[in-house]
Order: sequence, then structure tokens, then C-alpha cells
Amino acid sequence: MSKTPIRASARSNLKSVLCLGVGFAAIASAAMPAIAQEADDESPRTLQTVTITATKREQTLQDVPVAVSVVDESVIAKAQILDLNDLQSLVPSLSVGQLQSSSNTNFVIRGFGNGANNAGIEPSVGVFIDGVYRSRSASQISDLPNIERVEVLRGPQSTLFGKNASAGVISVVTKKPSFELGGNVEGTVSNYNGYRAKGYVTGPISDTLAFSLGGSYNTRDGYIEDIGTGQDTNERNRYGLRGELLFEPSENMSFRLIGDYDTIDELCCAAANVVNGPTGAIVNALGGQVVPEDPTSYKVAYNFGSTNNIDNGGLSLQGDFDLGNMTLTSITAYRESDLEQNADSDFTSADLLGRNYNATDIETFTQEVRLTSTGTGAVDWMVGGFYFDETVAIKNELYYGADFRGYADFLSGGALDLVEGALGLPVGLVFGQTGQGLTEEFGQDNTAWSIFGTVDWHATDRLTATIGLNYTEDEKDAYGNIVSTDVFSGLDLVAIGFAQTLAAYSVDATDPAQVAAFAGANPLAFAAIQAGVQDPATNPLLGLQPLQFLPPFLGFPNAVEDGHSKDDQLTYTFRLAFDATDNLNLYGSIGTGFKATSWNLSRDSRPFSSDFTPGSPVTSPGSSPIRDAGLAVNNLTIGTRFAGPEDATVYEVGAKVAYDSFAVNVALFDQSIKGFQSNTFSGTGFNLTNAGKQSTRGMEVDATWNVTNNLMLTFAGTFQDPQYDNFTSTGIKIDPTLPLSASNELNLSGMKPYDIPETATSTSATYTFDVKSLAAFVRADWQYESPTDYFDDPANQALIDDQHEISTWNASAGFTTEGGLGVTFWGRNIFDDEYVTVAFPTTAQAGSISGYPNQPKTYGVTVRKAF
Repeated sequence: MSKTPIRASARSNLKSVLCLGVGFAAIASAAMPAIAQEADDESPRTLQTVTITATKREQTLQDVPVAVSVVDESVIAKAQILDLNDLQSLVPSLSVGQLQSSSNTNFVIRGFGNGANNAGIEPSVGVFIDGVYRSRSASQISDLPNIERVEVLRGPQSTLFGKNASAGVISVVTKKPSFELGGNVEGTVSNYNGYRAKGYVTGPISDTLAFSLGGSYNTRDGYIEDIGTGQDTNERNRYGLRGELLFEPSENMSFRLIGDYDTIDELCCAAANVVNGPTGAIVNALGGQVVPEDPTSYKVAYNFGSTNNIDNGGLSLQGDFDLGNMTLTSITAYRESDLEQNADSDFTSADLLGRNYNATDIETFTQEVRLTSTGTGAVDWMVGGFYFDETVAIKNELYYGADFRGYADFLSGGALDLVEGALGLPVGLVFGQTGQGLTEEFGQDNTAWSIFGTVDWHATDRLTATIGLNYTEDEKDAYGNIVSTDVFSGLDLVAIGFAQTLAAYSVDATDPAQVAAFAGANPLAFAAIQAGVQDPATNPLLGLQPLQFLPPFLGFPNAVEDGHSKDDQLTYTFRLAFDATDNLNLYGSIGTGFKATSWNLSRDSRPFSSDFTPGSPVTSPGSSPIRDAGLAVNNLTIGTRFAGPEDATVYEVGAKVAYDSFAVNVALFDQSIKGFQSNTFSGTGFNLTNAGKQSTRGMEVDATWNVTNNLMLTFAGTFQDPQYDNFTSTGIKIDPTLPLSASNELNLSGMKPYDIPETATSTSATYTFDVKSLAAFVRADWQYESPTDYFDDPANQALIDDQHEISTWNASAGFTTEGGLGVTFWGRNIFDDEYVTVAFPTTAQAGSISGYPNQPKTYGVTVRKAF
């Protein structure tokens, strides 16, 4: 990886860019007549009109006063966009990250987004496929047949979609069945033994009923060699089916029934060693392997492959009814998403963690009803209601492997043997044994409903005022229970030290009467003993607390914590749009968004400090609701059970310029989220908490230019200045060797969030030409992201001593015959740009850093026949 220093002038450069951006639209407007005249002098060059429906009514892209990017089917085919993961190469404000499994995919817009690694967290970026909300990433990444376009709306969109969309929306639109027989077949061969096949057929069943049926199969060897198991990982093995019926009994009525099923069965995703800390030598001493500090060698050493099995399926029915001056739309959907995965989460070939199994089942029912005006008067309106009902059930198993006890002995210098002996236990046979660990059950029931709508008032032929409102009520009932068989993690080492100290005074610590008598007769000595057993200098057992990885868990709901949340919020959008000329549209808007409470459905869920005061009972920690209710368990620490609601606000002004051969959209934005739900990796798990406030200010540019009849240039860029305005994280360990009771707070206020680039651009050039009867093209695109840190935590960032920067080139070339046969040669990341996408502290290996290397160069040929 390249080590790029932080650019000290980045913020000042950004301010300069923003200042230039204010005048950009006016400059472009002044320059356009010359371009338009040039088009008249030569043969006419006209940009394709792009139509979108994400605003709930059909409009052209240039007429929509919203920051939105559209990728249509022609670009998807030429750029070889295989799934939503690849979409970020064309939309720079969108970032897509795949983490430890195929299901843990995170979508981020303008630096805001979460939803991976914890099924209790709904994403801040809402994904809708043909109007149906997909609530989790596992159900969003599938290959889809016959995509018509993908629309990416930036900023909160609750007044249009009704469901959580505090950061933005990705709306995928597929083609409806046709009453004319047609279809296509497609096959791809690529490196890493990649094979893809797609097929789609559509046609009439009767004069009023049409069908379509599509399927896909996608397989590829892994590009990461696992020298421990001999298998390749990060493979592809996916297939799916999708069928539709379109029933149009009259001109005023239409029904669209969609059924789909897809499955993923893959070895994914390998985390490579980025920083080999002091524990690497212990792994080697145990006979394990680590491929040290060479993540882009695309080699790892595991003792078993990380498996992913995901099944998604669902049914949806959309009905559209023309009622004269309005249209009634109803979308009813039921979906299931089932996930099973088992990961080698110690990321070495030593058997430290023998099992990290997760089974997550999600069932979702949604109902949307919408009325949209179709008149031609001064007012257009839309009003709708949305209902959401979802059940989440999770089972986890985390067990130690055969090498864990030896690893713990190395870390402790054999102290576990001494503790076992002191407690009269069989030495070497009790602590850290194979199969010890956690068996977990978590889940929640979530119901939500909302009423939303917009009104557009056309004050004049050129001035339109829009107001949108959304009222949402969201209710959740969550639960979590864990059975721990890790004997050592359940020991109260403070209490053991207390008992040993009192024994020197001939006091039996298990006899409350003796302890009370000693304390009454020797108050100063007793207070000194209580303080001493909490000090590692006088109680050496405390040095073993970092080895208590899996302490007992307090399940919920319980007598203090009811596991229930209920939130409601009114959000709004207000916008003015002005058609300054026939070619220049201006707008300004303010909008708010909302996302309800997210529960931490994982072993990292902990009581809030208001409910519990940590500490051993022998140290007299004082009163707290959980302790007073008799619910305290050994080594219970505080944290969060949930992250409260997040509220988004965005101020935006924009300009859209469109001429026959040139179009440019510019948006200046100031976006913030109060209470942003942050899910931070701590080394052994993820801590869910609210950032006080996170914001970003910047500019987006999206331009298209038909330079000649044959040459099309595009440029899209996001230039922003993100920061934590106010954020104290309770989930980041400044020192991984700290004991369980230590404070892990880190004040990030005023800092730039990690992994959010100040500059992100996507540039493309497409040249089309004819060779006899062949319609041919050549295309290249370049994706760039400026350097960003890997961590918020300065200690971990200092360990990695590197930054994340992207400079990736993709290219394709192909032709289509008059008979509809198309051939495309393509390559992604053709110059082998190498970087680590995400880095994190290695599980239970203090001082080590692991990370996910990006996908290396891929290339292939795709043959497609339309009929």
C-alpha cells in the first residue's frame, strides 16, 4: 500500500472549490450557447433524455430539483456493473463496503451510512427494488435481471418513501413484462475461472396478461489463496430466479406481480494481516501461520474457510389505478432473508476460535398506499401511507478452538495453571478449553407506520414551491440471552484477591458475618483492602482480566430493562425551484430525516451506566437498579443496549443546466445527523452508540458532454469536509490490554471521521463508431478517492501508519450486430490498484491489525443476444 501523507491544504482547497462552484452554473450557462451553435453547424448531437420515478411521479432528470444520479441500462452493460457493489465506481457520493461476509455490505452516501455487522441496525441508506423496501444488506446485493436504471437520491427522503432514509435512497427499477415477445441471453467468461449466465424472456399470455422470467448464475474462483486450508476464498457462487406477471384488464388498471428467489453459497471474506503485532510470534509458536504485513499478496492462512449461505426470496404485488385526475398505487410485499455463516475469526491457521457461527432469519411485510395527482393545474400533490412489520431471529455460537488454551498460557506466562491450582481445580483442564464459549439468541419484533406526502405549487410558469411532510411511529421489542461456558471469564478476580487478602487475617470471605465483624472492627484496614484488590500493583490477578474475553451476559428484557422502544417523529422538506431559462433550473431546499432506535442484537450489548454501576460486589460499588434487583453477574460492564434515534438535516442549493449536447448538475450541501448511529469495532466485537453530531459540507458535480457525435464524456465529483461536531465514543479501546472495568471513552469531537474522502470523482469517456454493419464502442472510466484514515482511534491509526486511497481504472470495448448479437471485452481495476478497503484490530490479538484487500484486476468477455 502506498503511504500518502495527509494533505494539510485539503480543507482550504475544498473551500476554494466551493467558492468556484457557486459561480459554476452561471459560467456554464453563459458558455452553452456556443456549444449549442456548434451543434447546429455540425450534425445534431442530442443527449438522451433520462426519466426517473424516485420522486413518485415520472419526470426527466433535469427537471427534478433533487440531488440524484441515474445509471441506466446502457451504462450498466457497457461498464459491466455486476451488482450494487460496482455502482460506486460511477456514483462518487456513494460508497459500498463489503466486510467479513457476503451479507455484511454497507451503503454510504455523503459519508453517512451504517447497517452492517448487526441485524438490529437498519441502514441509513434505504434500498428499494421496484418500490419494495429491502431492510438489510443481505437482501440487497443480488444479481438482478433486466435492470432498467438505478437512481441514487442523496440526503433524507422520508417524505417520498415513508421508511428510514435519513442519508439517502438507492432505487432500482427493472423492466416490466412486455406484450411483445422478446428477451435476451448472456454469457460471460472471465479470469479466476469466472462464468456468468443470464437469461430473460417476456411476452404475452393474452391480450391483457404478459409475463417475464429471468434467471442468473454467477460463479468464480476466489482471488485470495488460503495457504492454511489450501482453498481459495472470496469466491462467487450465486444464482437467482425472478418471475413476473403484468395484468392490464383495462386502460385504467394495472397489476404487477413479482416473485423472486436467490441464493449465495460462498467462501468469503478473507481478512489479511496488515500489522503483525506481538501475538504473531505466539501464533507461530503454536504451529499456526500468519502471512505477515502483506495484504495485497492476496494470501492468508486460516484453519477453515469462512462459509456464507444466504437465501432471499419474496413476493410483491403492485396495483395502479387511474382515477381520472389522480392515480392510486398499492404495493404489498412479503420477504424472507435467511443467513448462515461460520467464520475463522482469529484470521490465522492456529485454532484459536474454533467456531463463530451466525444464523439470522428475517421476515418482512410491507404495505404502501399512495395517491398521486395527474391534473394540469397549479398544484400537484402526492399522499401516502406505509406500514412495516418485521421479525428478526438470531442464533450465534462462539467457541474456543484447540489452540486457545496454549495461546492464553503464552499470554499469561502460565498464570492460568496457577489460578486453577489455587482454586483446587484440575490444572490445565478447566480454563480455555476447546468448545467453551457462548451460545446466543437475539431478536426483535418491529412495527412501524408512516403518513407522508408532498405538495408542489406552481406559483408561476417558472417558479414551484414544494413542501413535504412525513410522520413516522416506530416500535420495537428486542431480546437477548447468552449462555456462557467460559469458566475463566466468569471468575471475579477482584473477589478472589479479596478472599486471599482476608484469609491472611483469618477471615472467611464467604461468611458475611465474619466479613462484617472485621470491617466494623477495622474500618480503615478494610477500606484499604477494598482499594488494594482493585489495584493491579497489589492484586496481580487483575493482569489476567484482558484474557476474560467472553464474560457472563445479562439477558434482556429483565426486571430493569424492558427491551422496548417507541419513537415518533415529524420530518419535512421545503424547496423552491426556479426555471431561470429553458436551459437553466435553480433550486434551494431544506430537508430533515429520521431513523428510529436501533437495538444492539449482539454479545456487545451492555446495560447503560444509568442502570448499572460496574465493579465487584466486595468493593461496595454502591446502589444501581440492576444491582438492587439482584441481577448483577460477574464482570458485567456498562455500554449500550441500543442507539437512540438519529435526526438528519440537509440544506442544499443546486443548478441544473441542459443543452442539446451538454448537461451539468451542481449541488452545494450542508448535511448533518444528530445522534448518528455508530457501530464501532473494538477488537472483539462491535459497540453501538450515538455520535452527538456528525456533519459534512461540500459540493457535487455531475456533468455529461457529447463532444462529437461519437464521443461522450462524463464527470461526477463529490468534494466535502466531513467532521464529528460532537462525539465521545464509548466503544473504542485506547489500550487493548486494559481490563474489563477500564474506561474506553475517546473524545472524537472536531475530528474528521475515518474512511470518508474529501474528494471522490468518477470520470468516463465512451467512443461509439460503426464498422461496416457493426455498432461498436470503446469505454474507459476512472474512480478516484482522496486519502483517508483507517481508524478514528489515533492509537490504531498510528499502528497502521497508512491511509486508504483509491485510483482505479476500468475499461471495456465491444460491438453489436444488426441481428442483436453483442460482444463486450471488459476489465475492472485494469492497472491493479491495490489497497485495503477496511482495517480493524485483530480479534484477541492486541497490537495486530487486519484488513480486507480490494479486488484485484478482473477481465473477461461477455456475449449477449437479444431477440
